[in-house]
Amino acid sequence: MSSPRIVAPSPHIHAGTSTRTLMWWVNLALLPLVITSVAVFGLRSLVVILTAVAACMLTEYILARFVLKKQVLVEDGSAIVTGILLAANLPVTIPFYQVILGSVVAIGIGKMAFGGIGHNPFNPALVGRTFLLVSYPVEMTTWSPPGFRLWTTMSDVVSTATPLGVVAEGPATEIFSNLPGYWELFWGNVGGTLGGVGVFAMLIGAVILLAKRIIDWQTPAAFLGGLILITGIAWLADPGEFINPLYHVLAGGAMLGAVFMVTDYTTSPMTMAGRMVFAGGAGVLTAVIRLFAALPDGVAYAILVMNALVPLIDRGFPPRRFGKPWTPPEPAAAGSTQQERAHV
Repeated sequence: MSSPRIVAPSPHIHAGTSTRTLMWWVNLALLPLVITSVAVFGLRSLVVILTAVAACMLTEYILARFVLKKQVLVEDGSAIVTGILLAANLPVTIPFYQVILGSVVAIGIGKMAFGGIGHNPFNPALVGRTFLLVSYPVEMTTWSPPGFRLWTTMSDVVSTATPLGVVAEGPATEIFSNLPGYWELFWGNVGGTLGGVGVFAMLIGAVILLAKRIIDWQTPAAFLGGLILITGIAWLADPGEFINPLYHVLAGGAMLGAVFMVTDYTTSPMTMAGRMVFAGGAGVLTAVIRLFAALPDGVAYAILVMNALVPLIDRGFPPRRFGKPWTPPEPAAAGSTQQERAHV
């Protein structure tokens, strides 16, 4: 007698697009980011990206093959996506051994510890990035000024702050003259992480993903809307103290988070309403962290917090059953959530 097949809850819809196809389209959409980082920071940024990608692929192969005893699907491109996104959250001068260590944590703890692709509750690249920031705060906050060079060394590093780092230093009226202009932020001619430069590159990636219907426009819009709402209220309340919301959208990792992070299928809610709440909440948390916390950016922490809330959001906005109108879920008794999951 054959073993029973376990399937996910209905509806069972096949879109005709495999995970491998989706991941390779995401990799293609990330290519403008890679090119921009090389143009801004030089060839060392490309080596950082390739190191992260290679370490992620090797870690996934070893854990899948020898620990989980599962079919190795490194060629599906998901480890490459994680590697590029992790590198996008790193400075160009970071030591290579730290890139490798962050990649191992991203794949090993952020992904494979939960069973591999499709099972991880947290974005693996952000898990790796957060680990490195906690473990190596100096190296993770040492910025190289923009400008193409064949190879970036520590001797090239000067006392350079990211645009959001400058914003956090004082009232807007005092620091605005020291900030890069809007066009510099748009084209990427600023210091920061490899993926925190070049809004133009993010927009090209967004167009690719939207054209292939890999992401919807509502989720990035909800994230940016939450960010604009809170920073806009603060700016209108005291424009001398707070920078305007457009600057928050263009600076830091806001566009990277909007296009490539909150749109991740695995770590976001199942329904459109749930994804709107998830992304909007991440945008609001990003704004709160930027305005009132010691962290100048906040995108990574905001998304990880909302990743943890995805089960609650899915419970509040469950998929509609065919033939039945949507009704609000009844309040769950204490301890019932884990029991329900055990029977799914």
